[in-house]
Amino acid sequence: MTTTASTTAEHNKLPYVAVTMGDGAGVGPEVVVAAVLDPQSNAECRPVVIGDALRLRQAADVLGIEADIQSIENVEDAVFTPGRVNVIDLALLPEDLPWGQLSSVAGHGAYEYIRVAGELAMAGKVQAICTAPLNKEALHSAGHIYPGHTELLAHLTGTEEVSMMLSTPKIRVIHVTTHIGLVDAVRKINPDLVERTIRRGHEALVRAGIPNPKIGVCAINPHAGENGLFGQGEEGEKIEPGIKAAQAAGINAVGPLPADTLFFLAGRGDYDLVVAMYHDQGHGPVKVLGIEAGVNITVGLPVIRTSVDHGTAFDIAGKAIADPRSMVEALHQAAEMATRPAPAG
Repeated sequence: MTTTASTTAEHNKLPYVAVTMGDGAGVGPEVVVAAVLDPQSNAECRPVVIGDALRLRQAADVLGIEADIQSIENVEDAVFTPGRVNVIDLALLPEDLPWGQLSSVAGHGAYEYIRVAGELAMAGKVQAICTAPLNKEALHSAGHIYPGHTELLAHLTGTEEVSMMLSTPKIRVIHVTTHIGLVDAVRKINPDLVERTIRRGHEALVRAGIPNPKIGVCAINPHAGENGLFGQGEEGEKIEPGIKAAQAAGINAVGPLPADTLFFLAGRGDYDLVVAMYHDQGHGPVKVLGIEAGVNITVGLPVIRTSVDHGTAFDIAGKAIADPRSMVEALHQAAEMATRPAPAG
């Protein structure tokens, strides 16, 4: 086999990733074009944009870059050559859509891009989804009443419960609770929820090619309660039974451990995944590593979904100053976490 043929065969084994354009009035089109053209992204996956070809061409013009933006009908029609962007063109946006302004038309477009990506995932045509930011107000003004991408994708794929995972080059963190107050979070944590969260994290890493991930589980209280010195015994009541149930199922989970120590150990590579009990316990360490490095991953869907760690940034949209690094990293993580084909035999 020639080197060229061998390279082509290897590329054909890479996962397809549906890249949704997000709100067309925001920075989504700009960061999508930059990420999809990134050579490293194309070495790791086969990205196919779900969006509007016209808006992507306008974004390329704004950025002052040469991009061969080609409309395709189906994922398998995509051709991957340097400088080419493959887009399933839904053609929903007018040519004169203003940059940086709230638009129900753009909000509806963002919904449709996600809907199509979800259908492709359910049909097994793509192995991961990577989303550019949408605007909740624009989404709602178009009549699509969802808090955001996560809930929308869960609805579209018929998924009852999902978890948020943050991934950086150094650590991965999955959350038992997220967007609720701290007192409510402690109240909500229970052994079953802890076990389900551990299982979702374990399954996601196994699916991504880590056969026996080591999972560290955070305590709620300082020093993991220090034998009843801190707290009301939450570790023993709410967390330990969930860990034991996961262990009984063959999952390599350890804890509950003091969060400050666990994050240090995970940062040096002792753990593949940290289970955080509440939002800031997990987000804090990730944000210290840099917002451009952190990627939001939805775990529990039929496929992995990754997202940038920023919003639509209407104030800088269309000005060629949006930083594409978070989108590039989101695409990298989508490729890394994408479902791997089952081994032959």
